Amino acid sequence: MTRTPARVWHEMARGNERFVAGEPLHPRQDVERREQLAAAQEPIAALFGCSDSRLAAEIIFDKGLGDLFVVRNAGQVISDSVIGSLEYAVAVLHVPLIVVLGHDQCGAVRAAIDSTRPDADPLPPHIAQLIAPIAPAVQRVIASEHHDGFDGPIDHDHSPDIGEVVREHLRDTVAELLESSELISLAVAAGTLAVVGANYRLLEGRVVPDVMIGELATS
Repeated sequence: MTRTPARVWHEMARGNERFVAGEPLHPRQDVERREQLAAAQEPIAALFGCSDSRLAAEIIFDKGLGDLFVVRNAGQVISDSVIGSLEYAVAVLHVPLIVVLGHDQCGAVRAAIDSTRPDADPLPPHIAQLIAPIAPAVQRVIASEHHDGFDGPIDHDHSPDIGEVVREHLRDTVAELLESSELISLAVAAGTLAVVGANYRLLEGRVVPDVMIGELATS
């Protein structure tokens, strides 16, 4: 069966439903599968997510060895290495789907929020560089909450809603991925690739789609 973006996303969603229900199948995790994969891989999807230890991709989607091509860093922040890895998944491994996965209570997002406070302590340089791309989402949420509430000067001591920042950052990440990679954006335009931006709810175990780009209608 041809693995279209829609079919693969449906398969991913069904695996997450099993995980949420506490009825995972734990497929393709045996010795035979390991031996089948020794010579080559053929993953059904690429996943770019946060490095948070609670975001184990194969467990969340009830997948097995060789099913997912996974790229992770703290806060799922776009970089050259991330783009190169995802382009490899599309151009060489021919995955029809990229899932960009954020989550609630993200430590990197919290660090980005805290760093905007006037009394914030300086962060180690590599951490500061890592979370810098999250700052625009923080500022937009602060500005939005400010405009929704009152017309006075922005209170930079106010801590914005972390859930809103997580969602804004996820949308920024998907947009930056498409803007930065002509290969990926052309594959989406050709209908051979779709991109889903989703947030993972830690307590429920549920993956909630937020951004869906490409041909993802049920087929």
